[in-house]
Amino acid sequence: MPRLSPILCLLVLGSAPAAALTVKPIVAGGTLYTVATVTPGRDDLRLHWRNPTTSAPYATFAQLGARLQKEGRTLLFATNSGIYAPGLRPLGLHIEGGRTLTPLNLARSGGNFALRPNGVFWIRDSRAGVLETGAYRRAGLNPTYATQSGPLLVQRGQLHPAFNKGGTSFKLRSGVGVCKGGQVRFAISAGPVNFYTFATFFRDTLGCPDALYLDGSISAYATPDRDTQLAGFAGIWSVSR
Repeated sequence: MPRLSPILCLLVLGSAPAAALTVKPIVAGGTLYTVATVTPGRDDLRLHWRNPTTSAPYATFAQLGARLQKEGRTLLFATNSGIYAPGLRPLGLHIEGGRTLTPLNLARSGGNFALRPNGVFWIRDSRAGVLETGAYRRAGLNPTYATQSGPLLVQRGQLHPAFNKGGTSFKLRSGVGVCKGGQVRFAISAGPVNFYTFATFFRDTLGCPDALYLDGSISAYATPDRDTQLAGFAGIWSVSR
């Protein structure tokens, strides 16, 4: 896909009546973010891992897009799912089409993933949510799609207790939040930010009282006009029509 300047990449997608997806740049605190706003029940948001024909991970947005094209669909937006293990395997819960392909991970060690509280982003029909891992386990939900990652960025309007404004870990970061009105927002920073800044962006700029960190420096996104991917992924979120 051709590469465009992020400043010029202001896309309003989904002109068809069934879609409400928007992808646009937002600048906050001097940092540029790409933000995709998805409306569950109107936008066709799905999670993918393995190509059913080859049983191999899709790994790239391009491969997923080619598969969707064969099915008569057009990829409108894609981004990486949660933190994954070697071999392009989801490190935590991965539910796809209502099937649990990787179980909930309750480990207390393992870098950012295990920085408690961590959590799960899930969707079912027109509903979506971000829940702390233990709360998700107790809730007895049966989502159509779900991914587990960590840490939680925002929980009921409160930032993760380990975050502080002076944090010195600066990386490109991606995350997902469930916001006012039930909309889902994926955000990918164009430059390095710390967890505090990223979480604050979800809560205060995007209006998301609940948000989950997805991944760090390898995070990327694709639209019909742009693909920023540099490394393979296990899970890939997509919006298509």
